[in-house]
Amino acid sequence: MTTSTPLKPSAELQNNPLISFGRGICSYSAVKPADIAPAIDFLLARAEKSVTRAVDPRTPASWNELLEPLEDATESLSRSWGVISHLNSVADTPELRAAYGEMMPKVTAFFSSLGQNLALFDKFKELKESPGYEALSAAQKKVIENSLRDFRLGGAELSDGDKPRFAQIQDEQALLGKAFSDHVLDATDSFVHVITDKAELVGLPDDAVAAAADTAQQKGLEGWAFTLHFPSYYPVMQYSENRPLRRLMYEAYVTRASELAPQFSKGKLDWDNTENMLAQLKLRDEEAQMLGFKNYAALSLAPKMASKVEEVDFFLTNFAQKAKPFALKDWRELSEFAKTELAINDGLEPWDIAFASERLKQERYSFSENELKQYFPLPQVLGGLFQVIQTLFGVKIEQADLPTWHTDVQSFSVKNTNNQIVAYFYLDPYARPGKRGGAWMDDARGRRELPNGEIQIPVAYLVCNFAPPVKVDGVLRQPTITHDDVITLFHESGHGLHHLLTQVSALGVSGINGVEWDAVELPSQFMENFCWEWEVLEKMTAHAETGKPLPKELFNKMLAAKNFQNGYMTLRQVVMSLTDWRLHANFDAAKAKGQAVLDLSRSIADQFNVIPQPAISRWINTFSHIFAGGYAAGYYSYKWAEVLSADVYSAFEEAAKLTGSVLDEKTGARYREEILEVGGSRPAAESFKAFRGREPSIDALLRHGGLVTQ
Repeated sequence: MTTSTPLKPSAELQNNPLISFGRGICSYSAVKPADIAPAIDFLLARAEKSVTRAVDPRTPASWNELLEPLEDATESLSRSWGVISHLNSVADTPELRAAYGEMMPKVTAFFSSLGQNLALFDKFKELKESPGYEALSAAQKKVIENSLRDFRLGGAELSDGDKPRFAQIQDEQALLGKAFSDHVLDATDSFVHVITDKAELVGLPDDAVAAAADTAQQKGLEGWAFTLHFPSYYPVMQYSENRPLRRLMYEAYVTRASELAPQFSKGKLDWDNTENMLAQLKLRDEEAQMLGFKNYAALSLAPKMASKVEEVDFFLTNFAQKAKPFALKDWRELSEFAKTELAINDGLEPWDIAFASERLKQERYSFSENELKQYFPLPQVLGGLFQVIQTLFGVKIEQADLPTWHTDVQSFSVKNTNNQIVAYFYLDPYARPGKRGGAWMDDARGRRELPNGEIQIPVAYLVCNFAPPVKVDGVLRQPTITHDDVITLFHESGHGLHHLLTQVSALGVSGINGVEWDAVELPSQFMENFCWEWEVLEKMTAHAETGKPLPKELFNKMLAAKNFQNGYMTLRQVVMSLTDWRLHANFDAAKAKGQAVLDLSRSIADQFNVIPQPAISRWINTFSHIFAGGYAAGYYSYKWAEVLSADVYSAFEEAAKLTGSVLDEKTGARYREEILEVGGSRPAAESFKAFRGREPSIDALLRHGGLVTQ
């Protein structure tokens, strides 16, 4: 046994908020850009010392002597770096961005070197072959098995001559991913369109007009200001009767971070992501080939449920073929409606689609999304969400008072039946400048058993970009969100529950850790289903002005419209998935030049999609999921996991036939035990079978989506 005194921070560093929070919660608002470099340098040095101790021949190859000290040091580094990454996403400033960018190569280099450390790899192999291995828990064994796999994928078996280049590839990819994300954020933030004539706002809902007036006031402008942040952009596309305004906003939105941005979206050529995408794809291809894989798609499958590149391609093309007849029907109906009812005689343009779709939906089902939105005040929705969680999973959610990074942010505790706090989570609900678009759940702290036997409870971030509350006549109106927003909130809460309700105590496979990438969306998509249940919506709706719940008549209309245009919406998602997959499976990145990435995306859309493609669209230049969000060769997982989640939810539908409620506590308890609690401690296929008692079937998803012929 070796002993090594951990590095201790200096007196000055002890007051650094990125160091002082230890195993607790960071004081986010206290973090300054100047804190980042000294904190990360110290934590890197401590982690490197821990690695040196781990590979020392005198260090026993045991869980307690090898893994726990190493995990302590790397977790401290990961958590502090996670705080910085989180702030970079939700509270971006030029100074923070620069400090983050300065340290990223060092952090990337450390984790790259960790994965390449042959001596450490040998220690893990020694542990697996030791007599003590059999005494470990199933979760601990899974951590070791995953680690051995990750060492191989991390380049541990590469020659000493190849390792520097492999490490350089990781560093370059990290920097390119950050640059891609920065370009999208800058391109989104830079555009503002000001309107001074109220007549140009015809068709827009009152809350969208109020939000535009509020935005103008915040920016010191007269009139109404519209941006490319989704809560500002999409109401224009959906409701504005001003066709030139819709066109202007659409062209600005789809040319962000491209060579066309200066012309259409007031962007800079410096933000053009065209070369960035090519560079990333070349690096990924090189990485895969260095590790002995034919392409990056094949490499990406190593830790997933799917086993072959062809299997994923077939899954997606087969899905596209099933959806296409329904998509064609959707498109023909919309085109005919636009011509006969909206007098759009020169053909439906891309900037007309959302507007015409909303009008068709209103005519067919006699309600509008804006009418529906008034029944979803965010506080009421949160109460309904929490009630679903509490009923199904036997927990209690209460307001907490954790340190936050913005006044809009709320925090909550999760308590078990013994009134013990088992987890915390944050909710950051609203869009604002300096905050990355979209919605996501991230891990602030994972569950693990500490060396002293105590359990470290998990903490999660739930981040959305809903329209913020606005003042009307000097009065702050309570925020209402769309039904799509409600679905988004439930989706991210599903990820959160997977992280928060785990009972696994080995950090590497607790919660979402170690879960196959193409199964990680199961719990999130599962939760979406409750957004269509009357017994749930009745209790979580209250009209913003009258306080009355959603009328059953409106709910029935909403339900009838559930699969409105689902054919071409499904095709859209499949086209995006196929674009991602084929970019990483059979795209010759080494020889590709110019707009080759865009050209591939267009060829796939031409083959499968039914909506004509606009010549100026550069949507791929903002496809952050695969170029900045970790979904490279993984976007298909949304559809893959949808098959699993729909099948899992059908168990609750079956229970409802017997009990009268989809909020069936017994089925919820089984789901919690077999899916949520086990995290990544066993293969997702085993967890699914343990819950469902059989292999997954696509039937429930096709039925839920209305993609079956009656």
